[in-house]
Amino acid sequence: MNTARQPPNLSPNLLNTPAWLQQLQWVGNPVGYMEAAARQHPDIFAASVVGLDGSLVFVNEPQAIQEILTNDRKTFLALGCSNRILSPLLGDYAVIMLDGDRHKRRRQLLMPPFHGERMRAYGQLICQLTIAAFDPLPLDRPFSARTTLQEISLNIIMQAVFGLSEGDRWQHLKQSLVSMLDLFQSPLTSSFLFFSVLQKDLGAWSPWGKFVRERQNIDALIYAEIAERRSQPNGDRIDILSLLMSAQDEFGQPMTDQELRDELMTLLFAGHETTATAMSWALYWVHHLPAVREKLLQELATLGDAPDPTDIFRLPYLTAVCNETLRIYPVAMLTFPRVVQEPIAMLGHRLEPGNMVVGCIYLVHQRDDLYPNPKQFKPERFLDRQFTPYEFMPFGGGARRCIGEALALFEMKLALATILSRYQLALADAQPEYPRRRGVTLAPANGVKMVLTGNRLRQKSSLLEVV
Repeated sequence: MNTARQPPNLSPNLLNTPAWLQQLQWVGNPVGYMEAAARQHPDIFAASVVGLDGSLVFVNEPQAIQEILTNDRKTFLALGCSNRILSPLLGDYAVIMLDGDRHKRRRQLLMPPFHGERMRAYGQLICQLTIAAFDPLPLDRPFSARTTLQEISLNIIMQAVFGLSEGDRWQHLKQSLVSMLDLFQSPLTSSFLFFSVLQKDLGAWSPWGKFVRERQNIDALIYAEIAERRSQPNGDRIDILSLLMSAQDEFGQPMTDQELRDELMTLLFAGHETTATAMSWALYWVHHLPAVREKLLQELATLGDAPDPTDIFRLPYLTAVCNETLRIYPVAMLTFPRVVQEPIAMLGHRLEPGNMVVGCIYLVHQRDDLYPNPKQFKPERFLDRQFTPYEFMPFGGGARRCIGEALALFEMKLALATILSRYQLALADAQPEYPRRRGVTLAPANGVKMVLTGNRLRQKSSLLEVV
């Protein structure tokens, strides 16, 4: 008889808080909820949160997260259905909703446009669009940095996905996307994604009714673009939509219009909303801490008057500033869930088949043993130490790691370098920014209010000119 002591089962009530209260806390104040839970159970806890059946196990110990994300389906399986909270936004046929080999093939199809020469070709475009967004700003008048940066990021992803930069359809699609995503800009309005009982179309005046109508507008525009491409094929186009339309599955079948629509929605949503948030946080920290801004300006000045985008991308202090921005308030709080396939002991607890597990990106980045004084913005920590992919993981990890990571970092660095080199900015509000739920992400609560106070003299760089 085996008398060895078994680890205790990880109870859904580990936090000893009623499920309904946990659900409200998770939607209304996710940072406070996670930090309070981690004070009780530093490495692992089971939480009752909405959008899932039963409990969700949060793990923030790096070695345990590595085991979860690299187990290759044997013990922890990534199932697309576990992401169904995003289904109203993205549909049911996007890459994040797929499982197994279908997910792997779709991911392999989507990876090339976000890497290599095709990604680097966006360098000049990023700088041009940044200048086009900031040049018209009036002096000494407050503006929302996040809104301005969202315009830049949306234009970039529209070019990458559709190859579009002008026309009525392009303008209408942009406007509808921004309007739809702005419906979830606060914890209150974000609750409609988490509580299915609220997802009732009570007419155009109701919150969910507005969302449904904006989604219908976007669908009509996307399907019109797909139909036009099908009727007028052009083998010279290299945008992602053209790539997807030319692809075939193992049976020689092309993607359906519904599959194309869902994939495009995912790329448009994940490809601009998150990057705009990260860039706005970067601008906040750089202007909240003048010493950081001065060090960045000194580093940028070492490149001379005609820096190459790749040289900017490789700047060590700029890289450290961007990494610290993504560490302190990561846009994505959690990895995609994995479902336990067989009993396993983890961090002194027993996980059972069917348990759903996530790596908690936010709490990993707040570990004092990895990042001393984690609430302080200190880019130097990324110059002094190399972190593993399970200690610093703003883009998730494993087979579901964000495919747009390279483009997002490229965009973030080039936009920040362009803004700092050309414009003198200041924060318009003396009150510190703080993170707040925006849909399923964390964003600056007040949008980072800034003012343009002047232009810098160093504006002759060929990189920073509109050509």
